[in-house]
Order: sequence, then structure tokens, then C-alpha cells
Amino acid sequence: MEYTQLGHTGLSVSRLCLGCMSFGTPGGPTHPWVIPEADSEPFFKLAVEQGINFFDTADHYNFGESEEITGRMLKKYARRDEIVLATKVGLITGHGPNKKGLSRKHILEGVDASLKRLQMDHVDLLYVHRLDPNTPYEETLEALDTVVRAGKVIYPAASSMWAWQFAKLRELQIAAGFVPFAAMQNLYNLAYREEEREMMPYCQSEGVAVVPWSPIARGFLAGNKPQQGEGTNRAKTDLAGGLFGNKQDYAVLERVKKIASECGVSPAQVAYAWVLSKDHVTAPIVGSTKISQLQEALDATQVTLTANQIKRLESAYKPRLVMGH
Repeated sequence: MEYTQLGHTGLSVSRLCLGCMSFGTPGGPTHPWVIPEADSEPFFKLAVEQGINFFDTADHYNFGESEEITGRMLKKYARRDEIVLATKVGLITGHGPNKKGLSRKHILEGVDASLKRLQMDHVDLLYVHRLDPNTPYEETLEALDTVVRAGKVIYPAASSMWAWQFAKLRELQIAAGFVPFAAMQNLYNLAYREEEREMMPYCQSEGVAVVPWSPIARGFLAGNKPQQGEGTNRAKTDLAGGLFGNKQDYAVLERVKKIASECGVSPAQVAYAWVLSKDHVTAPIVGSTKISQLQEALDATQVTLTANQIKRLESAYKPRLVMGH
């Protein structure tokens, strides 16, 4: 496993990040398609054995169950000082008007609840899962700085939003003397490249790490696709359900499959290898419900695409509407 710096920080992370949204009690409130804790254990074991030190979860994922499982598994298979753990705050975590958002109340209480579930005294990254239109930016940023200065969070980070919003938030942080967002977790893959217009250049210029979610388009670029117009069980409940599957996406997939055939690897490995080939990408998030899918992603780190293959893969893309915010 190769390692790289998290943007301009001194933190070293593996080139792959294990996404833990897939772990919880099946039939849960937010992600009913997840696999149970007993079935999740091999994923953590393999990840640690293969050198992954970067793990991603959220308080929203089945209202904390992912955090609970992640905490127990990492306690069993890794030392705390050897891993980099990210969680998130902002999306709904239960019933009631204050069980969501980025108010000072929800951030402070949410971080404490996450740490309790994780059985840890701090997290390395805390993402704002999505922006909260009902809370002033200043309140959110001050609350984030509070948990950073309390030692409960090492680096604040952010997820999908407009580039101008991200830039404004970071400028407000810098002006106030706060620790600025160190990472951006955004939607990015061969079938969705709108982030290349403004967000990626901004992050590269400012030394912000890019940790893409859905690097193989929710499995679409792996060839795990329903017929056009249909949907999977996951797509029916997923935050990003139904994003992929139009005519253009299928054109991109066919190009991925052709390059995969030439390289003697799977389509998923080509999709991962393309993301990993980008200088502005730190570590894509790997989500899986089968151990073979995780191994496939690990093997993709050994796949090198030629400049010509990258050009051919990218030439199938056409501009599309912004998604994922």
C-alpha cells in the first residue's frame, strides 16, 4: 500500500480509504441494505493487513450503528495511533427537530455521541456531511473550532457543496484564526467529472485533500447495473440513489469495459485506477458489501493506465448537471 499526505497537513494516509457505510443492522432506518457486524469483520481485517490506515464513517449511517461497528472492529484489529478515522455530522441522526443540522448544539452534542459510539477520545477528521441552510456559517465554523480546540477533532473537513461555498467557508475560518477545512469529500468518478471545473483546481491550489466518494459510481462502473430505467434495492434508499444509469453513463461504461479487456483487469479496477491517476486525488473511498469487492479495489492500486487509455476513457464524457450536494 502506498501512502500520501492529507493535503498540506503532516498526516499520512493510505491511497485507499475504507468506507464503513455498508456496516450495520440490515433493515435499519437509513441504509437497510447493509451487512451485519459479524459479516463486516473480514473487511476490517483485510484492510488493516493490506495497509489501509484510513477509515470513513458517519453518525447518520443507520443512526450511529456504523460508528459502533467501526469502533469495535478498529479496536480489535488496529492501534489507535496507527489509523486515521473520519466521521461526519450534519445529516439526520434520529427523531426530533435538533437531531440534524450544523447548529452549535448539534455539532457539540453530535461529536460527543460519535466519540462514545466509536469508543475513542478523538477523531482525526470531522466532515460537515452537507451544508445546513438554517444555520449561519459563522455559528457552524465556531462550533467546529470549539471541538478542534478541545482535542476531540484533529482536522475539520467538508463534503459535497459548491466551490464558492467551500472557498467562502475556508476564508471565514482563516480570517477568524480557526483551523481551516483540510479535506473535501466530493462525488467524483469517470461518469461524473463536474468537480474538475472549480472544486478540484481550488483544492489543489489551496492544499486541500480530495477524498472522493463513489469513485466507481455506486457500482455502476463495475458493471453492477440494472437494466436502464430500473433500480437496485440500495438505490431506492441511498442518498445518491438513481444518479447513474442514463445513456451517457452507459457510453462511459462501455469505454471502461473495453479498456479493462485490454488490460486484463475488471471494469471496477479501471475506474479506481483512473481516479487514483489524478494528482488532485488523495484517496478514494471504497465501499463494499462483498470481500471480493474490497480485494478488487486493493488490486486496482497496482493498475497503471497509459496516457492514451486515460484520454480514451475521458473522451466518452459529456457535461452534465451538478449532483450530490
